[in-house]
Amino acid sequence: MNDKRRRTRRSVVKGLGALALSASAGCTSTAALVSTPARPRAYSRKPWAAPNVSMDAVIRVVVGHRPFRPNGFRVERERLDDKTIVHNYGHGGGGLSLGWGSSGLAVREVGDLTPGAAAVIGSGIMGLCTARLLQDAGWSVTIYTRDVYRHTTSNVAAGEWGPFSTHDKSQVDAAFLARLDWAARVSHHAYTSLTGPRYGIRWLEGYVLNDKPFADSRRSSFDDLFAYRAYLEPGEHPFGNRYARRSVTMQIDPGTLLRQLTDDVYSAGGKFVIRNFETLDDVLALPEPVVFNCTGLGAAALFGDRDLVAAKGQLVFLPPDPAVDYLTLGGGRGLLYMFPRSDVLLLGGTFRYDDNSRNAEVAETERIVEEHRRLFASFGGPTDVD
Repeated sequence: MNDKRRRTRRSVVKGLGALALSASAGCTSTAALVSTPARPRAYSRKPWAAPNVSMDAVIRVVVGHRPFRPNGFRVERERLDDKTIVHNYGHGGGGLSLGWGSSGLAVREVGDLTPGAAAVIGSGIMGLCTARLLQDAGWSVTIYTRDVYRHTTSNVAAGEWGPFSTHDKSQVDAAFLARLDWAARVSHHAYTSLTGPRYGIRWLEGYVLNDKPFADSRRSSFDDLFAYRAYLEPGEHPFGNRYARRSVTMQIDPGTLLRQLTDDVYSAGGKFVIRNFETLDDVLALPEPVVFNCTGLGAAALFGDRDLVAAKGQLVFLPPDPAVDYLTLGGGRGLLYMFPRSDVLLLGGTFRYDDNSRNAEVAETERIVEEHRRLFASFGGPTDVD
């Protein structure tokens, strides 16, 4: 690893922190419900409910790899042989959140062309959103994909709407940050139009937890997109002796969203072709004159992108708990987050920069479960359980 990569790795690991991932039927929680005037709810009218967290409840452990570029996602048009190629990849932990906005940037790249036949490579969130926007603009779309949506990285995304962990702040300029802000706002607007069970999107309270008071009152240029923002002190919430930053945001069930978007592409006349692309020549042999590259990590080999690396994530699934209607980030040792999806209660997580390994690590599973058990034990009183 060269010096530049070492510096980038250190800055990425240091800077991402608890913002790293970037979502009912089942058993109900038997934990105590908490509802007192000192612990107000901002959005929900339900009492607080602590999820049951234990190793005995684990039903699945999932490993996924985020396509991360320290210098930010790539949306760019280029000419290769007789093909117009538009790249749309490298969104790190923010891919699900940025799907519509980044794809909007990509489709704008062909705004000067007469709509015709277009190929989209990849059926994750970027491929599906790009295809739908192209169809709305009058293009005939074929999606070429090695894996159907349920086997993509997008399908194992955690699911909170939060376009974070998308870049290393020391590696980007103002122009990229402006594009990120535009993409985030467009995507947020699109998702608010899709809320409901059909697309698997709902509004939830979110609590970022810290052992010390938060140093500032602003976390991003699109902070205004999060409703009910407030800073809470110990005693104003049930999370023990911690400080909390509260907001209300969207929770996305990736499987539901991707399944519905796939149906939408079909309904608009789109086609899917299962095909694996080994080389750039395979891409250039496609019959369509315009090709959108939404291959995620695959772009490293297909298009020689040396800036693109894998950021390994590990998720722990428990049975869903419909009594839990809030999400958490932080609150213990290492990267932690709890998202109450309709299909599972999801616990995370990890953000291993430049790690392509696919094995689920037992020690990581145990850490994630135990730290969340300790966190929600605080519902029983003001002090964490040892």
